[in-house]
Amino acid sequence: MQIQDTHSKLIGYLLWIFGFLGAHRFYYGRPVTGTIWFFTLGLLGVGWLIDLFLIPSMDREADLRFHAGPLDYNVAWLLLTFLGVFGVHRLYQGKWLTGLLYLLTGGLFLAGVLYDFWTLNEQVSLRNAQQSY
Repeated sequence: MQIQDTHSKLIGYLLWIFGFLGAHRFYYGRPVTGTIWFFTLGLLGVGWLIDLFLIPSMDREADLRFHAGPLDYNVAWLLLTFLGVFGVHRLYQGKWLTGLLYLLTGGLFLAGVLYDFWTLNEQVSLRNAQQSY
C-alpha cells in the first residue's frame, strides 16, 4: 500500500513562518499544541525554532493519519488561514449553508474559524472518505 501525500512540507514551512501562532501545528493535525503555541507565542520562540526540524516528521504522520481524495488539504488550509472569516474553505468543501453563514457573520464571530482550525483535517478527511465510496 502506497502512502498518499495529503499534506505538503512546503505549506508546512510556509505556515511555520507564522508558527509562533501555531498555524503549522494546526495544519498537521495537532490542535492542542497549536493552541498552546498560539497563547505562548511558540513557547516563547523556543518550540517554534525546534519545529523547524520537526516539520518533516509531522508531515509524515499527517500523511499516514488523514484520508486522501478529491479535496486537497493544502487548498483547504490556505483558504481557512487567509479567508476563513469569509467561509471560503467551507464553500470549497461543498458546505454552502455554513459557508454563507460564515460570510455573513465573520466566521460566526471568529468562533467558527477557531473551531475549523481544530477540526479542518478531520472535515476534509471525512469528505474524502465519503466521496471514495
